[in-house]
Amino acid sequence: MTVLWTRAELQAATGGRFMGRQVDRFRNDCAAEITGISIDTRTLRTGDLFIALKGDSSDGHAHIATALEKGAAAVMAHDGGGLHDARILLVDDTMAGLQHLALAARARFAGKVVAITGSVGKTTTKDMLRLCLQATGPTHAAEASYNNHWGVPLTLARLPRDAAFCISEIGMNHPGEILPLARMVRPDVAVITTIGSAHLGHMGSLDAIAREKASLMAALPAGGIAIIPDDAHGPDILAHAGQQAGAVLWPAGTGAHSAARLTQLRTGADGSDFTVVFAGPAARPDVAVHLAAPGLHLVRNAVAALAACAAVGANVQAAAAALGAFEPGKGRGALTRIAGGDITLLDESYNASAASVRAALDVLRHIPASRRIAVLGDMRELGDFSTTEHGTLAEPAALSADLVFCCGPHMKTLFEALPPDRRGAWAPTAAALAPHVCAALRKGDAIVVKGSLGSRMRDVIGTLEALGPMGEG
Repeated sequence: MTVLWTRAELQAATGGRFMGRQVDRFRNDCAAEITGISIDTRTLRTGDLFIALKGDSSDGHAHIATALEKGAAAVMAHDGGGLHDARILLVDDTMAGLQHLALAARARFAGKVVAITGSVGKTTTKDMLRLCLQATGPTHAAEASYNNHWGVPLTLARLPRDAAFCISEIGMNHPGEILPLARMVRPDVAVITTIGSAHLGHMGSLDAIAREKASLMAALPAGGIAIIPDDAHGPDILAHAGQQAGAVLWPAGTGAHSAARLTQLRTGADGSDFTVVFAGPAARPDVAVHLAAPGLHLVRNAVAALAACAAVGANVQAAAAALGAFEPGKGRGALTRIAGGDITLLDESYNASAASVRAALDVLRHIPASRRIAVLGDMRELGDFSTTEHGTLAEPAALSADLVFCCGPHMKTLFEALPPDRRGAWAPTAAALAPHVCAALRKGDAIVVKGSLGSRMRDVIGTLEALGPMGEG
């Protein structure tokens, strides 16, 4: 396996020191090189560096012995816990140690770095871009939604020195969170997927959200490229941020003057076919794209991903072809058959905002089915805007679904605003709602499940996935 870090590099990057060399009962090869990084002993592999992070509800230091027993090549800790093992690297603070590793990895990296932020679509766009860039060269990208104060440095610390491209996902839910992470990443290209109402309760306004997203540009080098939605809220805010950073803005979307423009769109339940036209500083031959997953929001994500490929000099023709293999992740639009194949399930259970709920409902509307059913959980972190934001979804829900089920105190607003013939049932929790949903299902139905992570819509998904075949009903 490729060496990620040597012991000497770990010490130099973190300023830490390994415990004195000695015979230990777990292994004698204390000079082992590091081939991976883990923060969870449940997924740790032989050769990993285990970083004992301390969080609000857990402390990795309690698992040092387990990490050593499972074959960790090294453990970074700020307290050995009474253990004396030459594989333990003592540092003042493990979170700071992880950040130092991230900075060292970024400093030695000679490839191109893309950073992605946005109210919705970050992870999907990252997954698409990874597929696209892999068609040109070795690509490293964040796992899952590793986009916060530990996920971003962990992504960088795992960056292979011989990769050609690195993709970092950067999230936020409070003001001032993006810029420090962006400065750690130092992207060559910045991508803003959307500016919407997610985290509106913490941020206070869409303008504030636009300013926070736009702060990603401040970490670009002079002349760096920022890819922005051509229909984004706050165009003046984005333009000002770009000017302040000395960045070149590449609008992407459907606008006539966009650097990457969507044309010739044909979309349906089986996916979408379209062409991307590059213009201005992005000019290169048009590319035809097929996505096997339905949804205009996925098409927009794909356009942004292809624009990022153009911005880093990747082969956009090969990238467009690679998108044919894209499949939405679990909880992010995965389309499957359940109940012995009798029902179509659109799993959007990972998270939710007003924009992403509308997008999911639009996909549901185009799925062939005898009936279409929406199961919606609360959207979180909307604060004083909760009632309004949930209420605005009543019309698109009634348009797309024959029957709507809701759970959570905020979704009760939507449920009560629905026409009576569209109301399925409301319950306080997802677990309480699931039996009502199952009892209403019939052969030939299509169902979408959507809600914020804290709404625990996976409880509904789990119940649905356990269903047996439907009767004729």
